[in-house]
Amino acid sequence: MEKILIKVSYWLGVVCIVLALLSKALNAIGVDFAEFTTRGNEVGYHSFVIGAVLFFLMAIATESFDSFHKRNP
Repeated sequence: MEKILIKVSYWLGVVCIVLALLSKALNAIGVDFAEFTTRGNEVGYHSFVIGAVLFFLMAIATESFDSFHKRNP
């Protein structure tokens, strides 16, 4: 189960980074597709960056947990 969580977290992080870069690049040339207002805060490229950090940290933490349990049976 840990291996699946590591892979899914990593790839969701990669997707968030790609969306953040795409959003920022389009924002730089004048197309603003990712800025839309919700009931709370606006969703922009920074939201995707925060999501990527979350998923990468989750992948690192899960891998550390998994390797710890393999060392200590």
